[in-house]
Amino acid sequence: MPLLVALAFVVVGVVVLCAVLAPWIAPYDPSLQRLDVGVSLPSSDLILGTDTLGRDILSRTIHGASTALVGPMVIAAGAFAIATILGLLAGYLGGWIDTLIMRWVDFMHGLPSTLIVIVVVGVIGGGYWVAVAVLLIAFVPSDTRIVRSAVLEQRPRPYIEAARSLGISKPRILLVHIIPNILPIIVAYIAIDFAFALVNLAGLSFLGLGVEPGTADWGRMLSENRNLLLGGNPLGTLVPASAMILTAISMNLIGDWLFEEFIG
Repeated sequence: MPLLVALAFVVVGVVVLCAVLAPWIAPYDPSLQRLDVGVSLPSSDLILGTDTLGRDILSRTIHGASTALVGPMVIAAGAFAIATILGLLAGYLGGWIDTLIMRWVDFMHGLPSTLIVIVVVGVIGGGYWVAVAVLLIAFVPSDTRIVRSAVLEQRPRPYIEAARSLGISKPRILLVHIIPNILPIIVAYIAIDFAFALVNLAGLSFLGLGVEPGTADWGRMLSENRNLLLGGNPLGTLVPASAMILTAISMNLIGDWLFEEFIG
């Protein structure tokens, strides 16, 4: 395993630990406001300092790992779950089913997806899980193309022809023969989708369309603390931004490595 990929696994592991153990390892309540303290620079008690409301940046960053993991993973895994069904049907059955599914995919690709997501989430009223649901749907078309291409590559292979000649049913061929052979591709692209979902979800939170105000979330912290970047405590912006960038890059590296290791 390359050193860079090993470091990527370490970064993701640390983020997972932060998300799981946040209530026990965060030094302070992430929502605790100390208006008498206000903005403060790092000190022995407050390692990363505080934001404009006197909230501990380190604690909020640790707790923000939860929304940075759960939502993107739901988006990536959920989108591929739907895309796997559509891709299997389109790639293996072909005919009018393939035409219908792929015309829908082409239609969705023709829309400005980022703008559509912002408009839909804004009209519905925002909220973390609303943003997750809308982004999940937006990810399905591109994932469907990936799965369909993988199925088309497997369909003419001898082991599939042998299964057909033995009279094995189509559902069994899909479940027992094709899915296990395209699973490495799905897993690799889920890791890559996770990175894109993390950035998109944080972007919606930055615009006020994701998590509720005051929630410990990396994207929300960027929005709330952006005025501190050039004065006050710049760590309020730099720390969550760095955490988001490192996590996204690490998941991309892991996804690329999985693809090259098992597919390439």
